[in-house]
Amino acid sequence: MSQSESRIIGSPIQPSSLLLWSSNFCFVLCTIFFDILHDHSLNTTAKMQGLNRVKTVLDKGQLALGVWQLLPGSNMSRTLARAGYDWVLVDCEHGNIDDAAMHEAVPAITSYGVSPIVRVPDFQSWMIKRALDAGAHGVLAPLVRTVEDTKAFVEACQFPPQGKRGFGSPFPMDRFGRNVSAAQYLTEANANLLLAVQIETKEAFDNVDAIAAVDGLDVLFVGPFDLGNGIGHPVLGATFAPELEQAIETIMKAAHNAGKKAGIYCGNGKQAKQYADLGYDLVNVVTDVGALTSSLASEMEIVTQKAGKTASGPYGS
Repeated sequence: MSQSESRIIGSPIQPSSLLLWSSNFCFVLCTIFFDILHDHSLNTTAKMQGLNRVKTVLDKGQLALGVWQLLPGSNMSRTLARAGYDWVLVDCEHGNIDDAAMHEAVPAITSYGVSPIVRVPDFQSWMIKRALDAGAHGVLAPLVRTVEDTKAFVEACQFPPQGKRGFGSPFPMDRFGRNVSAAQYLTEANANLLLAVQIETKEAFDNVDAIAAVDGLDVLFVGPFDLGNGIGHPVLGATFAPELEQAIETIMKAAHNAGKKAGIYCGNGKQAKQYADLGYDLVNVVTDVGALTSSLASEMEIVTQKAGKTASGPYGS
């Protein structure tokens, strides 16, 4: 090693030199990435159409049944996805699911060919971006009140020129299939994502026809508990007030009149069948917590009856 080389190696790296080196390195990586992306997009024939299970089912005019995930964990996500539903709702609003858990749930669900729909805590654009960048097949926005709210939600979900969504995540295309390129996702996502808003406030209910008419929106989704609170007929038992039942039917008709789909949250199979028979298109059947609680209580009841005993404590009466 020469004396000059020794001085170079032994000398401290200047911040300006490090910054220049980092910039050049990032430029090289980006160049390689986009070269590969270009070649891949030319050589693949896969398309996103038909790869979003829930949207495909709805587009065929069929009933799309789902299950609600409140508990975190990719094993829970896989268990729900294996149960035969078309979609799993990952609840980041009321569920115990944070951003990291949501990023684990989405690929776990898609690994079974089932569509993950993420309910964001609020319809802020950065929350929507996180869900879609994770690879969600659909997004559900809670507590929407106005046409302006709905338009802002749709814009946050769509790439330009229809919307304002930014592009950059390397993950979402893989959630639709191994052969879907970044270029295809960028150009086809707007038409192949399911966008839904919850009608669960009095203001939204009063504006339901105008909200249903918003371009780019796919589903009006009923949150019966908050809707009941909003219109003055809260859910206090196993049945809904007649006024709430009428509101639920009105929302479905508004969706269908606008050429959109109608969805609803249900707590059990009996209720889900009721609203599927009414004409709802996207129906939640049960939650993970509800299914666990019901199953555990049912099995305990079998054991205690056979043993001639009555369960006590938190597991029985």
